[in-house]
Amino acid sequence: MFLKYCLILLLFIVMVMPGSKVFAGDDEDYLHVGGAIRYNVVSQHYEHSASATSHYATWDTWRLNVSAMYSGVSLVFEYRFYPTFNTHFIKEGHLGYSFSDNLSMQLGVTQVPFGNITYNSHSWWFMSGYYVGLEDDHNMGLKFDYDVNDRFNIMAAYFRQQDPAGPAHNVAPYAGPGAGTYSYNVIPDADGELSGSPAHIRELNQLNVRLGYMLAPTFEVGVSGQLKGLYNSVLDDAEYGHALAVHADGTFGNWSTKVQFINYDYAARNDDGVMMDRVQMGAYGDPYYGDGVAARANILSVGGGRSIDVDWGPISNIMPYVDYALMTKDGSLEVDGQMFDFEDSHMLVPGFLITAGNIWTYVDFALGKNHPWLTDNFGTGMGAGQLDEAGRPIPAEDLDWNLRFNINIGYYF
Repeated sequence: MFLKYCLILLLFIVMVMPGSKVFAGDDEDYLHVGGAIRYNVVSQHYEHSASATSHYATWDTWRLNVSAMYSGVSLVFEYRFYPTFNTHFIKEGHLGYSFSDNLSMQLGVTQVPFGNITYNSHSWWFMSGYYVGLEDDHNMGLKFDYDVNDRFNIMAAYFRQQDPAGPAHNVAPYAGPGAGTYSYNVIPDADGELSGSPAHIRELNQLNVRLGYMLAPTFEVGVSGQLKGLYNSVLDDAEYGHALAVHADGTFGNWSTKVQFINYDYAARNDDGVMMDRVQMGAYGDPYYGDGVAARANILSVGGGRSIDVDWGPISNIMPYVDYALMTKDGSLEVDGQMFDFEDSHMLVPGFLITAGNIWTYVDFALGKNHPWLTDNFGTGMGAGQLDEAGRPIPAEDLDWNLRFNINIGYYF
């Protein structure tokens, strides 16, 4: 029933929008093939003392990009290979069609219209929303993009399921849809680590609406809403949670800023029908072992940067920036009969981007508290937080900042 109502709603939007007369457009047919190769140079300083293996270089990714247009139908395709994670997968792949100058659609694996897009960060790193599936998320479905006028834009989408998984998604004990993907998705918790009972859940049926308004030619404000279904195969039932965002993204001369606030509730039930405080999530073939992600939280992120043109041989521009995100959670962990609230997660990334022709180099000083990628215990932090020897969450103010100095060098063609 949910699927039927979603399709009816999207078809109604298409029919009632002004100027939705079908036309092929004047674009000529074309085929473009490109891609990128990226490398990382890393120095980690986390909870434990640094060792010889804390400093290394790695082949981050290589990717293939294809874009084409034939008879008014467009194709956008991107496939990524991650040697570090021993996996590969599709990031996006969709067909597109313009019904008019103002209305277009995409069908396939496409970016979820939610929050600041394409990214909510300036650095090579994403902000905290990405690590809980709410930034640069890609799913399988149907999306419409409508410009009401020069200032007001509406996006509406229905997604049947998460983006396709690559070969590393069957990682025991978290085997199931979603883990080996580009985007972070809710995946099964087959061992019941997070709630004391297994949770055979996965994403199924999602509806998104995004409204954006240009206050100035380079300054957009907006609101976004998301209704996410989490299907439990044991209960044979789906629970529907939500995510809401208020966002702003602007460029003022050489200065840029991104501000966003997210409230979400994943409304997940385990196999006993009990509402969960934490859900298991995964991407790149690596689930968040042990801690998962808080099922209910708020995320505030702010960032700013300044573009500086230079003439230093091949270097044409340098952009220093600072991005910060705070995640506050609604949940608690029982230890020896006592309840302990989940601890906040922090992420701070000062750095700068160097542009030299087709080479983009991000130099980042990524700092984190209770961040699953900035810790010796990968995957922990966004649930209850780092734990002491007794299994109790350590207050965030008592944690030291974990640091990863990261240089990402990418050649884009």
